[in-house]
Amino acid sequence: MPLRITGLPEADTVLDDHAFALVTGMLLDQQYPMEHAFRGPWKILERFGTLDPAAIADADPDAFVAMATTPPAIHRYGRAMAARVQELARLVVDEYDGDAARIWTTATSSAELFRRVKALPGFGEQKAKIFVALLAKQLDVRLEGWEALVGDYALEGYRSVADVTDPDSLQRVRATKKAAKAAAKAQA
Repeated sequence: MPLRITGLPEADTVLDDHAFALVTGMLLDQQYPMEHAFRGPWKILERFGTLDPAAIADADPDAFVAMATTPPAIHRYGRAMAARVQELARLVVDEYDGDAARIWTTATSSAELFRRVKALPGFGEQKAKIFVALLAKQLDVRLEGWEALVGDYALEGYRSVADVTDPDSLQRVRATKKAAKAAAKAQA
């Protein structure tokens, strides 16, 4: 199923066509609106000319920051995220021979996939669960036991980017997150 996260068909196509774009979008999905975060890889491709992890890893850091912070920036914290994207690219080159899809295509178990994703720069426990759920729900990468591993993110509903398939589902995810924040604030 084609991904429909960004609200821009050309940016969604980049996510569909480049595994590194999908991982990068997930990396950028923090403290920034989801659809804008997942547009980041499209912006990089448009400005830098490639999403090849080796080229990104080898790019001059100052030039890569300048590209990433040019309005509209790839993230509200463009400078820091440019460094993280390059760090991610280096890891993909070193660990997966430059092919980000190998993170999930060569994993032999859901636990191994989770460990691999959690080891990516900028991915903690929750983000790793969400990304594994996204792989399962959107790309049909379903290793045995994935549901138990990701917990609530495996359930039907509108909890995260893993549940976004169109503008309506994006708004439902936003509403769920807003309600969860309000509930947490009320308990504090």
